[in-house]
Amino acid sequence: MVDKITKLLIANRGEIAVRIIRTCRRLGIKTIAIYTQVDSGAMHVRLADEAYSLGSDPYSYLNIYKIVEIAKRSGADAVHPGYGFLSEKAAFAKAVEDAGIIWVGPRWSIIDMLESKSVTRSIAHSIGVPVVPGALSPVTLAEAKKIAEELGFPILLKADRGGGGRGIRIIKSFEELEKLFNVAVEEMKTSFGSDKVYVEKFIPRARHIEVQILADHYGNVVALGERECSIQRRYQKVVEEAPSPIVTELERAKMYDYAVRFMKHVKYSNAGTIEFIRDEYGNFYLIEVNKRIQVEHPVTEMITGIDIVEQQIKIAEGRELEIRESVRKFNGHAIEARIYAEDPNTMLPSPGIITWVEFPRVEYVRIDHAIAPGIEITHFYDPMIAKVIAQGSTREEARVRLVKALSEFRIDGIKTSIPLLIEVLNTREFIEGRFDIQFLVEFFKQRKIT
Repeated sequence: MVDKITKLLIANRGEIAVRIIRTCRRLGIKTIAIYTQVDSGAMHVRLADEAYSLGSDPYSYLNIYKIVEIAKRSGADAVHPGYGFLSEKAAFAKAVEDAGIIWVGPRWSIIDMLESKSVTRSIAHSIGVPVVPGALSPVTLAEAKKIAEELGFPILLKADRGGGGRGIRIIKSFEELEKLFNVAVEEMKTSFGSDKVYVEKFIPRARHIEVQILADHYGNVVALGERECSIQRRYQKVVEEAPSPIVTELERAKMYDYAVRFMKHVKYSNAGTIEFIRDEYGNFYLIEVNKRIQVEHPVTEMITGIDIVEQQIKIAEGRELEIRESVRKFNGHAIEARIYAEDPNTMLPSPGIITWVEFPRVEYVRIDHAIAPGIEITHFYDPMIAKVIAQGSTREEARVRLVKALSEFRIDGIKTSIPLLIEVLNTREFIEGRFDIQFLVEFFKQRKIT
């Protein structure tokens, strides 16, 4: 049964809200924005067909009750959660579904099951999808010590529930494990509402590579290619690209098999991402599933020509996937750079009011943003303010276009990470594709940035 979506509430803000509005306009779907008092002049509020206030609390984007009430009051057919905030909270998805409103994402029960990374690892292991050696369930300190003795140090201590790269600690000795275990547990309880942790082997020289998946309600699952996400700072992605410069055709086929097998097994529907670690020998290990659209989805869109938000909406309406085969041929290469409102010399936040914006005019470059003169960047939310995505027939052509676009991008009133991004993109390691998830650690050490 197909339920046509005519009015969609976007339970988010910033560039992802604006990006969703863009697709909805093309599909003839009316959009509803929500906003807090500090966001009353925000771009997503200006562009949506309707806008409703969440009140003065800047953290009301996390208020399930308020958002669902606005969705009902506004006559929304559907809710799109974007990424971050409540996008992977089963309780929010359930509240939306219980209100008789379409949730643009996987079913709440799937979100609830896969919110636990150890459950995800256990499922993958049971169906022959490799996971990083380590615990398949949450551990006590005593159990963590036993596993560490078997694996050898270093190990990773990770939050069972959480996201965005937070809740991860590299542990190098029994002394560190003894000292940090309970501290980590308390921190994770405060941050994620769960005190469960697990441990896994630390993979040196690892690459972080993920596979974009689309799945409908009829058992059809396809992969749209992989993304290279190894340029990270504190486990937060900074530069992403598609396809990966290191993945071979044989490796891609293997990743597709793992990703599609997993999603079919759990009866996943809508867009999702399987995240893998690739070791220096070409082995892949599943680490988690992102049950939402990803920040870096534009690079996949650029090389496939597929609007992932449009596909999300159609799947949520109950339509079958129009794409029945995983994508194996790509339209060149795409690279994305995330621009943060941060001082490039210290990486400290740089809140303030944007006084001037001059966008670059470079062919085959896309800019996802929610900025304009007069927009205030506050300290309440993630400091990412824009993404610049460049496409080229080759990786080098995409890189050159991206550097040119960043060089021409002018944002006055606040400091941004643009100079740092240009420097990273111009390193010999990036140009030659010789980097791993520790690359920025060494890069920042040389620049004396912590």
